Amino acid sequence: MAIEKPWKIIFKALSNPNYSIKENYELHRKVISASRPYFKPFYKVYDRKILAEHRNVPIRIFKPNNRARYFGLANSNNDNDEKKEGRPHDIIVFFHGGGWVTGNVNNYTGICSNMANQTNCIVISVEYRLAPEHPFPAGLEDCYNVTKVIASNIIKEVKEEGKLKEPRKLIISGDSAGGNLAAVISLLARDSGDFMPDKQILYYPSCYNDYSDNSPFESVRLYGKDYILTSKRIREYMELYVQSTEDLNSPLVAPLLAKDFTNQPDTLIITAEYDPLRDEGEAYGLELAKAGNNVQVKRIPDSLHGFLALSKNSEIVETCYQYVREFLTN
Repeated sequence: MAIEKPWKIIFKALSNPNYSIKENYELHRKVISASRPYFKPFYKVYDRKILAEHRNVPIRIFKPNNRARYFGLANSNNDNDEKKEGRPHDIIVFFHGGGWVTGNVNNYTGICSNMANQTNCIVISVEYRLAPEHPFPAGLEDCYNVTKVIASNIIKEVKEEGKLKEPRKLIISGDSAGGNLAAVISLLARDSGDFMPDKQILYYPSCYNDYSDNSPFESVRLYGKDYILTSKRIREYMELYVQSTEDLNSPLVAPLLAKDFTNQPDTLIITAEYDPLRDEGEAYGLELAKAGNNVQVKRIPDSLHGFLALSKNSEIVETCYQYVREFLTN
């Protein structure tokens, strides 16, 4: 379905080509914070820090509140849900988007609380370091090390409870740049042998490194100018994140450049129809599938990059989480 003309005019205005992320990234952070204000939530949220490789990394933990809506448990007591189900909640470790430069757990509190409720999982949002103050690989190291600690705690929990206890599943997830981090962490985990997520969910992930007119992906040319997230802005984000050509061409920055896609967790990739990153996310799913992995790729019609920030009652968000729930329960 085509986007109606009034919306096209609005999107074009928000896609100002003269606005420079590189020159205004601090202002851009403030604008994003103002557009997604943080209020102390009424649901179950816990702020903690995880000691990971000698650094205390802040995290925010979200517990699901509305199991009754999706699991048929009217008047359920959330504190006793795990006992009723006979197994603990699975854990989603989530990495926020923002081009590795903007975004934080406050901006994503609404998104992550809805994610916890929609999936019936505990969601752990990671406050990783941002570029350009902390360029690649600082943020990636934070996310990897936090996930490693959480994975080891799941193993420890199983040992303490006994072999008959069904363990929590570890799911890693992220949107946009956070989806990039999740994909890279799965590749690193396979190579290191430190741990392996059970599943990964990548929302409109960044998977490549070329956002010029020479990009091999048609979506960059189709939707890289007038759909808010422009190809120019993506290039500027990457220039702030990556400090050298060698790093730019690393699969730890552009996972589509990996030479080996085997032995990856079950994967769900969700893309947006009018998103310059659409085709590379779908191409990454194809590479995973060709390597023998269990992969699902779902494109959300009529959607733009960043749609997780829409109202939780929007048709686009509801459709997205329908795919997520099906993936998590199969």
